[in-house]
Amino acid sequence: MGEQPIFSTRAHVFQIDPSTKKNWVPTSKHAVTVSYFFDSTRNVYRIISLDGSKAIINSTITPNMTFTKTSQKFGQWADSRANTVYGLGFSSESHLAKFAEKFAEFKEAARLAKEKSQEKMELTSTPSQGGAVKRNVLSISKPVKKKESAPGDLQSPLTSESINGTDDERVTPDTPQHVEARAESSQNALPFSHSSSSINKHWEAELAALKGNNAKLTAALLESTANVKQWKQQLAAYQDEAERLHKRVTELECVSGQTTVIKSQKTELNRTIEELEAALKAKEEELERLKAEVESANEFQSQRDSLSLKLQDSDSRNRTLEVQLSELEQRLESSQREREAFRKSLRSLLELLDGKIFELTELRDTLAKLLEGS
Repeated sequence: MGEQPIFSTRAHVFQIDPSTKKNWVPTSKHAVTVSYFFDSTRNVYRIISLDGSKAIINSTITPNMTFTKTSQKFGQWADSRANTVYGLGFSSESHLAKFAEKFAEFKEAARLAKEKSQEKMELTSTPSQGGAVKRNVLSISKPVKKKESAPGDLQSPLTSESINGTDDERVTPDTPQHVEARAESSQNALPFSHSSSSINKHWEAELAALKGNNAKLTAALLESTANVKQWKQQLAAYQDEAERLHKRVTELECVSGQTTVIKSQKTELNRTIEELEAALKAKEEELERLKAEVESANEFQSQRDSLSLKLQDSDSRNRTLEVQLSELEQRLESSQREREAFRKSLRSLLELLDGKIFELTELRDTLAKLLEGS
């Protein structure tokens, strides 16, 4: 199945400065994905992070690694293979705690895988049955007289099986002596084989049994020979693992000699991290203040927009009222003109009425005089 991601998170990646071994050097401009991978073919856990197409973390987890939390949001671990120290800055404490928990879990899994590998090495280092099968075949091949095929063809591939055996096992045991004694007795019995059919049948039956046993042992030998290639591959893998472990021990010895320097570097790094965290906290407070200002500005903007809408509504209402006022003024002016005309006509009517009253008065006086004179 190959290598598969089993856990991922995001963090800012740092590496220790290789020249000073004191300062942190950022390897990513922003937060990147950091993932745990598991290789099922090699039974290996790795931490991998990519910045674009560049691998900025490629660290194989071993039982001797330790992930250290140096602050609330920062952790680090040393990789002796890469000869560096990796640092991760997380956005929250929960992300750091989850990453550290997974680190401990996969570290324990790597330890168990290493123990299983060592057990397999011990099992494969025990003497195999190939040497015993070889000795039996060689001892039986003598009375059967198959020198041209069995010993020559089957012995050569078994030389590689001596990897798992010892020198004592490769020494031929006492079985050939019994076979030689049996061969001598058969030579002594040859002069009498023509006269004794029972002895001849006995030896034929024994020869057939030996041939059957030889065939079975040959099949077992061929089967064990087929496993030689697999054993060679396992041995090569174990040799590579042993060489890697030897290099690891050498690196650890070099690292152990730098413990005092690392402690002083760690103290300085912790102080630098605290300063960076204080600066980061100040930046976060400033960012919160700016966010509050932006929110208040947004609120003011919304109020301004609502007031603008209200002002536009008021303007439209004012224009409507102005139109209505203009109409009312026109109507008032026309009504005033009509009223003035009505006043003029009323005044003329009053004057006419006054004249008529005056005439009526004169007429009344005249009539009165006429009545008095009559």
